[in-house]
Amino acid sequence: MPNRSLSYIRFLNCLDTLDRINPGKKLDFIEEQLLNKVMLAWDRAEPILVGDLLTSHDLGSQATLHGRIKNLHVMGYIKLSIDKTDARKKHITPTKLTLNRYEKLSEQMERVFQES
Repeated sequence: MPNRSLSYIRFLNCLDTLDRINPGKKLDFIEEQLLNKVMLAWDRAEPILVGDLLTSHDLGSQATLHGRIKNLHVMGYIKLSIDKTDARKKHITPTKLTLNRYEKLSEQMERVFQES
């Protein structure tokens, strides 16, 4: 019989629940990792550019990453804005949708830890 009291398993179940709540906007692994990088930079109040994410070679090729960044933008998870001094640079900021997603994830994680 599996150990159902494992905190991480309960957390994964919470993530699954969040994905079912909003099935049209389910993220794949690469998109989740890119969004995590955006949120880490946002939390540290550090600017992050598209070019910064394109150097994440551990997640895929530049073409793959660029496609996933575009998906995140189209799905409404990130906002892209052109740099005022260099039009070749695009800044990334999380949207309200992303901030709400991470707030819900935080609430779920806290609930799992309280149950432990």
